[in-house]
Amino acid sequence: MKAYVVGGAVRDRLLGLPVADRDWVVVGATPERMLELGFTPVGKDFPVFLHPQTREEYALARTERKHGHGHTGFRVHADPGVTLEQDLLRRDFTINAMAEDAHGRLIDPWGGARDLEQRILRHVSPAFVEDPLRVLRAARFLARLAPLGFRLAEETLALMQRMVASGELATLPAERVWREIERGLVAPRPSAMLDTLRRCGALACLLPEVDALFGVEQRAEYHPEVDAGVHTAMVVDQCARLAPGDAAVAFAGLTHDLGKALTPPAIRPRHPGHEHAGLEPIARLCQRLGVPREHAALAAIACREHLNVHRLDTLRSETVLRLIERCDGFRRPQRIERLGWVCEADARGRLGLEERAYPQREELLRLLAAVRAVRAADLAIEGLDGPAIAARLRKARIDALDTARRRQGEP
Repeated sequence: MKAYVVGGAVRDRLLGLPVADRDWVVVGATPERMLELGFTPVGKDFPVFLHPQTREEYALARTERKHGHGHTGFRVHADPGVTLEQDLLRRDFTINAMAEDAHGRLIDPWGGARDLEQRILRHVSPAFVEDPLRVLRAARFLARLAPLGFRLAEETLALMQRMVASGELATLPAERVWREIERGLVAPRPSAMLDTLRRCGALACLLPEVDALFGVEQRAEYHPEVDAGVHTAMVVDQCARLAPGDAAVAFAGLTHDLGKALTPPAIRPRHPGHEHAGLEPIARLCQRLGVPREHAALAAIACREHLNVHRLDTLRSETVLRLIERCDGFRRPQRIERLGWVCEADARGRLGLEERAYPQREELLRLLAAVRAVRAADLAIEGLDGPAIAARLRKARIDALDTARRRQGEP
């Protein structure tokens, strides 16, 4: 019985990245032996155990054979005769198919270290095509690794195109699709995920509302990059930069301009009303993928309000108050903060304007603080009924906004 560190821990150590978790493969053991040693079983589909002290995962070496459709159509074979090399062969990419023994010696039968050095994401074996989820995993890995110079091997791209053409992606559960997309959106370069999915044809299959933006012309004086899909890719990268790790902000950035794909070609590159036209495709996408409720709410808010935030300094105080109310900003002030990040990412996600100043975000937060500081208990409301109290509170909030805006820039 021997145990080896495998997968991401080996890859990240060789890349000089922090290693958060370690996974182990055990060769030459049985489930009964693992239980005798005090390990706790946790695997449902194949034998996986938690170490009694470290709680790290230890999986018995196994092979897999396709017997059905989709991501789960596999028969798993795990017994003491399965070798480490056989276990590594079933993995997705060569850079994830390396192991280290107890002495730190690298075991690399499928060329993962070479591909790390050459910055190539390459499949391990032709069996890659048997799991359609690997199309999404490739895209998600590139969103993480593209800043390090990684690119997709052409032969792997060809396999992914075959997988998409086969229709197998339609068998993926919505929750698995969303999980991979969400992980790619919070990676350092989400645009690499979109580019990879688009090159293999998967973007049109999984996110047709986003794919439809590519090739849609915008006014060059506002969007030097012109293409609405290119703009969206730049926006999600800005979201990753401005609000790292915030999947709700990133998803709102991804979907804020979906309405532009619905603009009649005859009136392009203008897109009047796109901020309202985009609400229906956002709702459809969110329902189809089971997007979390708060993500969906922020996406709709950002789609509807981003032009208002851009022109914040021209809005009347009463209009600003209505904007905050539409966003439920009194109960959920974090929505306003996130909306500000999405709008700044939209402003900066344009060719040559990546470093532009965006004072509207901080101004929006300042105005929110001003109206939230107004409390009904501080007003003269004795003897007033409910509607009258509401009217008095509303007027006080508008007055607070007027005062805050007059004081803008005062020392």
